[in-house]
Amino acid sequence: MYGLKYTGEKDIAGCGLAGIINIKRERISGSFIKRSIALQHERGNGLGGGFAAYGIYPEYKDYYALHLMYQSDEAKRVTEEFIHHNFAVVKHELIPTRPSPVISNAPLFWRYFVLPKEEIRAQIANITQDDFVVRMVMRINEDITDAYVVSSGKNMGVFKGVGYPEDIADYFILEDYEAYIWTAHNRFPTNSISWWGGAHPFAILDWAIVHNGEISSYGINKRYIEMFGYKLALLTDTEVVTYIFDLLIRKQKLPMHLAVAAIAAPFWKNIDRMPDDERELFSAIRMVYGSALLNGPFALLLSHKNGIIGISDRIKLRPLVAGQKGDFVYMASEEAAIREIADDLDRIWHPTPGHPLIVELDKGVVCE
Repeated sequence: MYGLKYTGEKDIAGCGLAGIINIKRERISGSFIKRSIALQHERGNGLGGGFAAYGIYPEYKDYYALHLMYQSDEAKRVTEEFIHHNFAVVKHELIPTRPSPVISNAPLFWRYFVLPKEEIRAQIANITQDDFVVRMVMRINEDITDAYVVSSGKNMGVFKGVGYPEDIADYFILEDYEAYIWTAHNRFPTNSISWWGGAHPFAILDWAIVHNGEISSYGINKRYIEMFGYKLALLTDTEVVTYIFDLLIRKQKLPMHLAVAAIAAPFWKNIDRMPDDERELFSAIRMVYGSALLNGPFALLLSHKNGIIGISDRIKLRPLVAGQKGDFVYMASEEAAIREIADDLDRIWHPTPGHPLIVELDKGVVCE
């Protein structure tokens, strides 16, 4: 081996990801995703951990579940006035937490189950309920000091903070929640600050992103997305990816695989070798959505109300592994993180770099 010696040391490669989906909507405890991400403990440094969960609020599934983070009592007072002015609130409560010796300086977390007030929404021409919620989230994050919307989708929620992910899971008592989609993140920040709002996942409506890597195109991506009214307030590059997916898929109605082709486009040399119809399509995607293209090393999981998408950059500078057993599909940064919670797998594989692994509820793996 040319004088090289294997030392047994692990190549961390920064950050850890984990995802679980049951395609038949069988809900499982948060203890499973905690075990999967905890196995990747050394991929983080204790400066961020978080989880997204889908199906956790079946009794309020038709309402937007706003998870709010407050860093002062005044922020809570001002924000609640804003929420009650713009939304009909059917329930609001403190998000339960468990005292932890390793979690300090935690903000206050509340949740609100809401619908937009029609008389308020009617004042804005041709705005959908989803667009109204996005606009209100942006206003809170940008205009109200010390208040941040952690998640805003229906029948889902994000739980995150500063700490190792297993400690965040214990803090938010995630074993008491059951969901049919879970994603998790273990953070090793390299170019942004560590704070509670900067932990992953980043979410808007039911879209939530966990990400390993660095978005070197952040500046152009940010300027592009802000042209459509999105406001970036959480001080990290990953936030912009969530909004790009919301724009391309929900607003502009791109199919999932074409939205991924916009953010992780094939190289021009590969487009040139495609059949005529595909070459024309992917050339158009690259030209129209050039400012949405993500540069830099990355692997990410995009979870949403209908499934999970896994994607790595075109030359796979960050790891991503997938596995399947029966109705469960798993994705993670490491094979061991999947085998920790699912032995005797039906199959395990490495998704093709730059190509989406798309898993949908009621359908299973639809693209890989």
